[in-house]
Amino acid sequence: MNIQERFINYTKFDTQSSEESETVPSTSKQLIFAKYLKEELEREGLEEVEMDDMGYIYATLPANTNDEIPTIGFISHYDTSPDCSGAGVKASIVRNYDGTDIELSPGIISSPKKFPELLNHIGEDLIVTDGTTLLGADDKAGIAEIVHAMCYLRDHKEIKHGKIRVGFNPDEEIGKGAHHFDVEKFGCEWAYTIDGGDLGDLEFENFNAASGKVVIKGVSVHPGYAKGKMINANRLATEFAAMLPAEETPEETEGYEGFYHLLGIESGIEEAKMNYIIRDHDRDRFEDRKQFFVRCAEKMDEKYGEGTVTAVVNDQYYNMKEKIDPNMHVIDIVLKAMQECGVPPKVEPIRGGTDGAQLSFKGLPCPNIFTGGVNFHGPYEFVSIQVMEKAMQVIVKICEITSEFNH
Repeated sequence: MNIQERFINYTKFDTQSSEESETVPSTSKQLIFAKYLKEELEREGLEEVEMDDMGYIYATLPANTNDEIPTIGFISHYDTSPDCSGAGVKASIVRNYDGTDIELSPGIISSPKKFPELLNHIGEDLIVTDGTTLLGADDKAGIAEIVHAMCYLRDHKEIKHGKIRVGFNPDEEIGKGAHHFDVEKFGCEWAYTIDGGDLGDLEFENFNAASGKVVIKGVSVHPGYAKGKMINANRLATEFAAMLPAEETPEETEGYEGFYHLLGIESGIEEAKMNYIIRDHDRDRFEDRKQFFVRCAEKMDEKYGEGTVTAVVNDQYYNMKEKIDPNMHVIDIVLKAMQECGVPPKVEPIRGGTDGAQLSFKGLPCPNIFTGGVNFHGPYEFVSIQVMEKAMQVIVKICEITSEFNH
């Protein structure tokens, strides 16, 4: 089985997670794929293969040398995004892509005019959808690359390596993938999530993240007799939104710039609820943002009366750079692996979060490496077979370089 066959086989499983669910995993259909993946790892000869009742899978490729080598790990998630259907995925291969429009289905066109990233892959073989579902390269491409790399190392015993652990988990797309990941059981000195984007992506900085919830209590009075009595929660909601800097929103920021993002409003005269996310790469600015958010609510509460406006802020995850900086050998190894595989590295901050961020704060330094997927979470998603092969080669090379690593 080659890497594209392995990946396309994975896409046939609908593993969409759900933000509405309270179960772990959030959807039972994820367990169907998890069970299949566990059996595949056993068939491929990995050892210590186990799956817990929440769908977390752990397995080992044993060391093939008696040298003292750090145990490292590779991690990917198998759920797909709630944003777009993952059922009935019909993957197909566009051979030797020529830079023109791709007809996914009659009337559904993936065009480089709209998606210029396609032009970076002229001459390559692209796996695409039929334009009605996502593809699932996020992150089944990562799984295929890890499994394929383990099989390659199994079959090429001349490449010396230490003990390698692999881990696959549900629910990353809803921010819960690392919640039940057993770092102690995984038993690695460091690890890598294979969950990045296009060729060369290497990420070890991400947002600090918090949720912000605002509740506004209004007073409903007949509008003809409302003077001095009515408190219109709808209007107060717009007033609160206007207190936050208009230029500090996702659509106005990039790179290291943080933001306040209004996810949704449920509003009437008597009550309004506003849900925000608060993001910043810099920890001090992040703390300032949270305090400013709460102060805005406090000022409105003073203006309209105690108990009218309340804000609650809860941290979600932190910038993994804080934990990677003292362990930069983890990054140096990847950069060397990419160089030896002819992959130009693209080191950029993540304007989001990964399982690796949460795992880093659980004691497992865990940067993020490319998979080759592009246009995630939608029907125009695609992945290059050649880039998938490069990702697999980088994984193999990381294992080889680690075998020469000395603390």
